[in-house]
Amino acid sequence: MIALQLRESPSKQMVWLSPVIALALTLVICPLIFAALGKDPWQGFAVFFLNPFSSAYNLGEMMLKATPLMLIGLGLSIGFRCNVWNIGAEGQYLAGAAAATWVAISFAPMGGGVSLVMMGLAGMVGGMAWAAIPAFLRSHFNANEILVSLMLVYVADLGVSWLVQTPWRDPAGFNFPQTIQFADGFMLPVMFNGLRVTWVFPLAVILLGVAHVFMRHSYLGFQMRVAGQSEAAARYAGFSLHKTIWVGLLSGGAMAGLAGMAEIAGPVGQLTDKISVGYGFTAIIVAFIGRLNPIGIFLGSLLMAAFSLGGEQVQQYLGLTSSIAKAFQGLLLLLLLGCDVLINWKIKLKSS
Repeated sequence: MIALQLRESPSKQMVWLSPVIALALTLVICPLIFAALGKDPWQGFAVFFLNPFSSAYNLGEMMLKATPLMLIGLGLSIGFRCNVWNIGAEGQYLAGAAAATWVAISFAPMGGGVSLVMMGLAGMVGGMAWAAIPAFLRSHFNANEILVSLMLVYVADLGVSWLVQTPWRDPAGFNFPQTIQFADGFMLPVMFNGLRVTWVFPLAVILLGVAHVFMRHSYLGFQMRVAGQSEAAARYAGFSLHKTIWVGLLSGGAMAGLAGMAEIAGPVGQLTDKISVGYGFTAIIVAFIGRLNPIGIFLGSLLMAAFSLGGEQVQQYLGLTSSIAKAFQGLLLLLLLGCDVLINWKIKLKSS
């Protein structure tokens, strides 16, 4: 009989090595999956894992896809550290995109740098407002924020769909569910000519550093870390658990909303009913792969972006569906969870 026994002192080194081990195992399993799909395993491996790094354009696309993952993963990590499980960042991303679109449509004649600041602030406020719903229900009625935030994703998705099909639909858009194209003053500038990555990418890196300082060197960050390790200890110390709930959820909402603004004001240039591509869910994997650490989140976002780009590459060159990227992302998370179990528990053989 096989049983699991809790380890007295789990290895701290293995906590950081387990994402590397999980990735290595994913790389080993990858060729087997391509072979099972009837493709040359080494060609599939090269197309999926190597092509995203093969050109400056592909690297730019990887940075572009990593930007919203980095922002959302950062926001989620703040809540996760204090056991506030915001699973609905995709809905907050959509709310932020809608709020930023309202600014672009309402103040179209303005343009200039001020308009982008207004869009960014509107996106953050929109995301925070959507995250405030589960925060209020959790803090006042002890409602499960996992279920509430997740269900609100579908509400936000339907809300955006209604906006682009009715009040905001482009009258010259041949009845497609989309808004007008944003004016140039409401579009984010790109970092390099010929690439689509915008200046939000370095902003996201800076925000990672700000979040690290906040969580490690501020009194509120200390309270949140204590609440995450032991609610009883936080209560004994007089810390407000309601405050940690609100900060955890609103931080995630703000970053998700900013990511939504960056998407519509960057590569998309308008709001459509296809704006939801799963960044909010993938960022959960980013946060856990990155161990809720800024450097880990930076690397994890690039890795998940490379997976997404690899999915597009296998669709183009091998004729496979791009959703294979989600399969590899799920495999990586499953292997990571398996490694974490073995870090904290050891296998014991017991006689029946």
